[in-house]
Amino acid sequence: MIGTLAGFDLCWYKERMITRERISEWAEEQGFDAVGVATADEALHRPAFDRWLAAGHHGDMAWLARDPSRRADPRQVVDGARSVIMFSLSYFTEEPDPVYWNDPARGRMARYAWGPDYHEVMLPRLMRIKERIEADGHGARAYVDTGPLLERTWAAQAGLGFIGRNALLIRPTAGSFSFLGGIICSLDLAPDPPATEGGARLGKGNCGACTRCLTACPTGAFAAPYVVDSRRCISYLTIELKRSIPVELRPQLGNWIYGCDVCQEVCPWVRRFSQPGRTRFVAFDPDRFCPSLTELMQLDDDGFRARYRDTPIRRTKRRGLLRNAAVALGNGGGREALPVLRAALSDPEPLIQTHAAWAIEQIEQRDGTARGLHP
Repeated sequence: MIGTLAGFDLCWYKERMITRERISEWAEEQGFDAVGVATADEALHRPAFDRWLAAGHHGDMAWLARDPSRRADPRQVVDGARSVIMFSLSYFTEEPDPVYWNDPARGRMARYAWGPDYHEVMLPRLMRIKERIEADGHGARAYVDTGPLLERTWAAQAGLGFIGRNALLIRPTAGSFSFLGGIICSLDLAPDPPATEGGARLGKGNCGACTRCLTACPTGAFAAPYVVDSRRCISYLTIELKRSIPVELRPQLGNWIYGCDVCQEVCPWVRRFSQPGRTRFVAFDPDRFCPSLTELMQLDDDGFRARYRDTPIRRTKRRGLLRNAAVALGNGGGREALPVLRAALSDPEPLIQTHAAWAIEQIEQRDGTARGLHP
């Protein structure tokens, strides 16, 4: 009788126990495309992260420099942390219609923004898994680009892919158009092997001799392979930078008005292997994500919120997006853009005024009628 009860208890325990296989099942239930586990220890990229901060490559993103030791060591985030579980969710979708995408009178937005805010897509899914871990008596914290977690580093250590020369995580079977999120927890799970071997233990090594991303970057944002100087990156300039865009960099922005995909678009891994994930939640809508620049310049606050309130684009606020649209018009607009740009000289936002003035000057210089409006 005792043996029978002991056997029953053991079976019950095995059913209840959270295993690596169970984590995979939960990830699939939540629609994630891949999951991997790394041992909670100091991040292998910690020295590179410290050098990046010391060089000022984080620009105005001051939060990245706050307590870098905590950001690089999950044991300082969750007491008794033993594992970092990383999840990937593809946002790859159909190629944009070139009729719109290649029109200089329209603005380009990075693909990840062609849908609802990814934080709101991923975090609830992670929270459901986190709650199951906590229900088993383990400590856990979930993050989607919202806390002290070096997502790409841990994703590489968890075997989801390798860090490419463009400093993005590249999944060999799916490219780099993926969101990453993680759960730091006290579960003691066996780590997954890294995606590459030997010298690629740090997550580097599968780019071969390819340097397409480095040479394609319009602003020359790569200080070195694997090192992005955010201060020159179009994604940083159009989203994170809240001040005036440096004049010398404005011509290189082209018609990108929210983020940039150039270093991903040219990547052979992306071109050959990108595919939609289990959950499709982004789609190309030209009116929202490749909009007429002159129309965009006429949006008021209510119009901006109505169009972009459910997307990541709301982060820039109206002032940031219209600043970017003015630069794009300065780079490729014709005289037909002058009326809306001149109207923007009276905009309540000085940031929009100054960039509109610069755009007018660029258009009139191309037209041979410069009036020197830009201070």
